[in-house]
Amino acid sequence: MANWLENSVFYEIYPQSFCDSNGDGIGDIPGIIGKLDYIRELGCNALWLNPCYLSPFGDAGYDVADYCQVAPRYGSNEDLEHLFQEAHKREMHVILDLVPGHTSTEHPWFKESSKAEENPYQGRYIWSDSVWRDVADYEGITGSLRGLFLRDGCVAVNFFSNQPALNYGFANPKEPWQSAVDSPEALETRQAMKDVMDFWLSKGCDGFRVDMAASLIKNDEGHKETMKLWQDMRGFLDKNYPDAVMISEWGEPDKSLMGGFHMDFLLHFGPSHYMDLFRCEHPYFSREGRGDASLFVETYKKNYRLTEGKGMICIPSGNHDMERMRKFLDPEEMKMAFAFLLSMPGAPFLYYGDEIGLRHLKLTSVEGGYNRTGARTPMQWNCEKNYGFSEGEREMLYTPQDESEDAPVVSEEMLREDSLWREIQKLIKIRRKYPALCASGGIEFLYCEPEKYPLAYLRRAGEEEILVALNPSGKEVCCKCPYEVKERIYTLGKPAKREAGVLCLPAESAAFLKCAGNGGKKYN
Repeated sequence: MANWLENSVFYEIYPQSFCDSNGDGIGDIPGIIGKLDYIRELGCNALWLNPCYLSPFGDAGYDVADYCQVAPRYGSNEDLEHLFQEAHKREMHVILDLVPGHTSTEHPWFKESSKAEENPYQGRYIWSDSVWRDVADYEGITGSLRGLFLRDGCVAVNFFSNQPALNYGFANPKEPWQSAVDSPEALETRQAMKDVMDFWLSKGCDGFRVDMAASLIKNDEGHKETMKLWQDMRGFLDKNYPDAVMISEWGEPDKSLMGGFHMDFLLHFGPSHYMDLFRCEHPYFSREGRGDASLFVETYKKNYRLTEGKGMICIPSGNHDMERMRKFLDPEEMKMAFAFLLSMPGAPFLYYGDEIGLRHLKLTSVEGGYNRTGARTPMQWNCEKNYGFSEGEREMLYTPQDESEDAPVVSEEMLREDSLWREIQKLIKIRRKYPALCASGGIEFLYCEPEKYPLAYLRRAGEEEILVALNPSGKEVCCKCPYEVKERIYTLGKPAKREAGVLCLPAESAAFLKCAGNGGKKYN
């Protein structure tokens, strides 16, 4: 087990938009290295880099043309190795985005696979045996390409047409062109991805966030064969790189953790009700007090039980695929949201710019971003040219930036004691100080009723018990509190009061209360 996850707080970096060191308008790896001390000062001690591999950038780098080569616009392989080294000097870890489900049509594997003559890569992708026979009607395949290549066949794609699906086999092959999961070609694809992992881990990478982890094996009802595949991958890591981590983009923690992943993301789509909290018409963390966290909590509790109390479920502040939290909540409301995010089990993931309330902009699509483009804008560091992101000309920037007079910038946020940035820094310090608030601390929900406030839960590690109570609404609320309060360790807004077994929280307030620590003993 990679023990470093226990106290980790991740910072997600979209490389194109973080910091440009050479004035070409595109963020790069030397720029990231130059900001490591900033990330460390905020309190984050782990980085997740979105894809930085060679790519034609039809899908912002998720269309990989070479897994083992850094895209020149970001720098070189040596630059990425230097990033690993500099992060490690600061006791930080770095995970890369692994995209195992598909490549770009520009990848050499695909160029070979699409040839008419037989070659070693014929089975690297999912091809039918005739250009007239479509492959898109099978579970796990979202589209197809045909008539574009000399090879007689139709090839499966994942989402965008520039992303042909790699062949890991079908759980239940029904056609002659469908490979079994243990076929030579499916196993060769699996080994190729192990080779990619080995390449970067040997150079200092600390693990991977795995894109679309549930999608590899097709026609796999219940994902049983997919879980076996990842168990095999985990076995490879445990043998060769026991401290390396795997974090899945899956959204079903019971399956992903059984498959060998250390943690699983709660996705913004699907059944998690994550969007109820921060991104809907009436977010739970809005002061209007019309939100509902109950369906989220019920789903979370179900997943928590299915993971046998491991609790390794990541709840991100946002990511490159969803609208910015700031579109739905103002900075004061975001403070309350981060009090929640930084007091839940699993490793928190903070999306770059969320610490200053970076806005979601309405922009024309860039590199396949479409509606997601507005969440991928260049970081705003200071009040100088291009907000300190780049010395290049404005029209060269990856995307436009916020032109508002009150556009948030890091330099000003760091100076203000009451800023969102300072509040997040404070919360991260508190999280690290108390084992009950870290990744594997247990959780018991004490109060969460439909369309009501507050949200209250108990975090526990050994004898240490911490009650977290959150009232984002604009009016005072109360709930039963059967625990004896020993110490107030965090207060946002006016302090909570506990009398006669009832806890009352003022409007827009949060409280972390250390309890007497009697192993769950309750008091009237």
